[in-house]
Amino acid sequence: MQKTAVITGANSGMGFATAVSLARRGYAVCMLCRSEERGTQALKEAKQQSGSENIHLYVCDLASFTSIHTCAEALKAQHPTIDVLINNAGIVTTKKQFTADGLEMMMGVNHLGHFLLTNLLLEQIKAAPQGRVVVVSSGAYKIGKINLDDLGGAESFTPWQNYGHSKLANLLFTKELSLRLHHSNATVNAVHPGAVSTSLGVDRQSGFGKKIHQLLRPFFQSPADGADTALYLAESSEVQHVSGGYFYKRQIQDVRGQADDAELAKQLWAISERKVGLTV
Repeated sequence: MQKTAVITGANSGMGFATAVSLARRGYAVCMLCRSEERGTQALKEAKQQSGSENIHLYVCDLASFTSIHTCAEALKAQHPTIDVLINNAGIVTTKKQFTADGLEMMMGVNHLGHFLLTNLLLEQIKAAPQGRVVVVSSGAYKIGKINLDDLGGAESFTPWQNYGHSKLANLLFTKELSLRLHHSNATVNAVHPGAVSTSLGVDRQSGFGKKIHQLLRPFFQSPADGADTALYLAESSEVQHVSGGYFYKRQIQDVRGQADDAELAKQLWAISERKVGLTV
């Protein structure tokens, strides 16, 4: 039976490389992209590069709960089981911005959007023989801090710190979800991809984004190299029974500080449920 993989942020960078790799390996690939125009172009290129026609585009704006619900309903209608969900999309904003639902943009997209999408698809993931969720986090979690009273830090905004908050939230989400999946065959693991030369929603042409890109360019891997560990977590039998881990270069890593706080993970989950409208 053919396996199905769902990938967010699949029109460029690591997400695109992941989509092409899984399509080559025989998966039915669902590319989730915010822009229909960019997604359509990426879909065409992915089919050419992979030699597979079994790749499909779904428009999904992770900054809009309405868009996420619409996308999830379309996915569920066409895919009763989902073998792999890769929460890859991520953004850095240099100025304070808000989602369609009034949430700070980085926490809204990087954590809460994926939180909602994953929960909406959870029954399909658990219905697969061995469903896997892969959460793309970052070593930037070390500069993040979760303030449950100001989730996302909208009141005090600095770009990289707020990005760190959202990446820390990814790890806490992974930790709590692994507990909730304990009695199923599904697993969830997080990955630090390393510095990947990808669009990440930063304007490289001017100001902050340009400086950061110039500074980090010597350390960048290709998107395909960055995708390697995510693909390993999606496919390898070596991690078939591993859940709740944080991986870098195919090796499980210790996490520090708040990222290892099980009680905080539980509290963040409850608040996230309310923020995205899953509970009142």
